[in-house]
Amino acid sequence: MLNQFSSDMTSVVYFNNESFIHPPTFYINGFYNVPHVKYYHIFLCFVYAVTVFGNSFIMGTIYLARALHTAKYIAVFNLAVSDLCGSTALIPRYADMFLFDKQYISYGECLASMFFVFLFTSMQSFNLLALAFDRVIAICFPLRYHAIVTKTTMMRIIGVMWVLSVCIIALLVSLITRLTFCASIVTIESYFCDHGPVFKISCNDNLPSGIMAYVYSAVMIFIPLLLIAFSYGCIGFALLKISHGAERMKAMKTCTSHLILVAMFYLPILSVYFLAVTTYVHPNTRIINSILTSTVPPMLNPIIYTLKTEEVLQSIKLLYKRIKVNNIKQPVKSIRRN
Repeated sequence: MLNQFSSDMTSVVYFNNESFIHPPTFYINGFYNVPHVKYYHIFLCFVYAVTVFGNSFIMGTIYLARALHTAKYIAVFNLAVSDLCGSTALIPRYADMFLFDKQYISYGECLASMFFVFLFTSMQSFNLLALAFDRVIAICFPLRYHAIVTKTTMMRIIGVMWVLSVCIIALLVSLITRLTFCASIVTIESYFCDHGPVFKISCNDNLPSGIMAYVYSAVMIFIPLLLIAFSYGCIGFALLKISHGAERMKAMKTCTSHLILVAMFYLPILSVYFLAVTTYVHPNTRIINSILTSTVPPMLNPIIYTLKTEEVLQSIKLLYKRIKVNNIKQPVKSIRRN
């Protein structure tokens, strides 16, 4: 049975006769002595505004355009939702925290922030995998594409991804509640309640959290990336069998948008992991890289899909014509009535 009592300084939780000391608040340290850093925070507010507009536009276009009611665009719609929610979970709180010097965050808010940021980051990775599945079937098995990649199949794939992400992130965050924090002021050397910087400052056994960090990285980042790489290996092998150069180029063009999204999402993450293992990374460098990794891809994803995907461009043009025609018809109808 779980019992809990709190004082002004700490909260002590008893679970199975073990006690864990939880601080009432954490202090998010952010950058170290960076001049004019508020301009960077304002830039992130601009990034968030573009992210909200772009992803809302893509979601609205997919919803309104019947031509985009396909299995592929179910995954694209879900990616837009993940991008929008992920940025919303991070940037507004970040901006409020550092622009207005509100760098203290309660223990409960910290865990909630950790859960949602990691959840939507995981879904961005899984959605890129779902889109890779769509492309490999379209190019390697074109005659069976509509039989394999159906709306029902894609909905099931995305449903499994959501359930898996929620379960793993819930376990990741719940293990933090089994940690004790002994410092009078618990400072997190990051820009939000990041899992690694949080569990590493605990003063009891944090091995389960450390193992879970590796499990998260493997399941949510590296395994999807390896599967995406394998899918493009299959696509490359299939393209070599196409004799006509024009058909080969046409097939390759259908993959360019997805490849750009994959590169934007995974390359910064891999660079941080690689540098962390091989050399010392200054906290400011790590924070800037992590923020850009979390915020820039969600802003650029809808722009890339709009500019690089012919189906989306055609749907936008048709919607624009439909709206224009409706706007012309309404004054005509009102004149006839009068």
